Amino acid sequence: MRLRTLPLSLAGTVTGIFCLGTGGCAHPVATVIFLALTTALLQVLSNLSNELGDTLHGTDTAQREGIHYSLQDGDMTIPQMRRLIACTLISCCISGILMLWASFGTLLKADVGILLALGAAAIWAAMHYTLGKNPYGYRGLGDLFVFIFFGLVSTCGACYVCAHDFGLRTVTAASILPACGIGCFSIGVLNVNNIRDAATDAANRTTVAIRLGAEGSRIYQTALIVAGLGFMAAHAAGLAAGLARMPIEGGWGRWLWLITIPLFIKHLHGVWTRSGRALDPMLPLLVISSFALALLLGAGSLL
Repeated sequence: MRLRTLPLSLAGTVTGIFCLGTGGCAHPVATVIFLALTTALLQVLSNLSNELGDTLHGTDTAQREGIHYSLQDGDMTIPQMRRLIACTLISCCISGILMLWASFGTLLKADVGILLALGAAAIWAAMHYTLGKNPYGYRGLGDLFVFIFFGLVSTCGACYVCAHDFGLRTVTAASILPACGIGCFSIGVLNVNNIRDAATDAANRTTVAIRLGAEGSRIYQTALIVAGLGFMAAHAAGLAAGLARMPIEGGWGRWLWLITIPLFIKHLHGVWTRSGRALDPMLPLLVISSFALALLLGAGSLL
């Protein structure tokens, strides 16, 4: 299930929760619990669907540089995987509905309808990265979808679910920069994965890493990390200048996330000095770095 990716999916949710706090929720604890559960289930759904899609398209072979998964090693059959995906999909839908009910107390509001539509779009995106007849991940569009759903939808959506009483404009102003930052880091995880697997992927799929080549994709990775940190710095500077109307603005703590920068530097050093299977440890390093930044961003807002 590629559980090491779960902290990355939760990074946007954690960031969104702390952008405005949970003061606007009628039942903040229940909302946050179902929000985190829904996010985790979406990530698991994406991982399972990607594994099935890569298997059906013949992308996951014995020559693949990354770690092997259940279908590739024969631990599960395709029908078993399909049943597991169906169960995860149903669980995700139930959790998402309970999340919205806990937050809004009804499903019959316009903004709830919009969030339900976004949830349906997130489910579609989670399942069709590599699954289906014409998966967008095989046409070099994975980076765009990751930015939208792991960054913008995850962070801004979580912010609005937990603080909807503050108004959509305030939520957007408070969460858009961190959302872009998380989106950049999320693309970075995908890009490292694609750099590692470029040799075997080239046979039947197109990725941004393949289009850019070995050096270009590493320059792209550096730009993503720098941009992500830049968005976070702009957010902190905006708080200091009072540009975002937040109930909790924090003091010096708004810069606490800066202590994660050495982790990102270590990640980039590994990306530039490693290749093939040796790149694999750079994936969890970036995931943990992004999640740590999100936690420190949240903790800092309380100081």
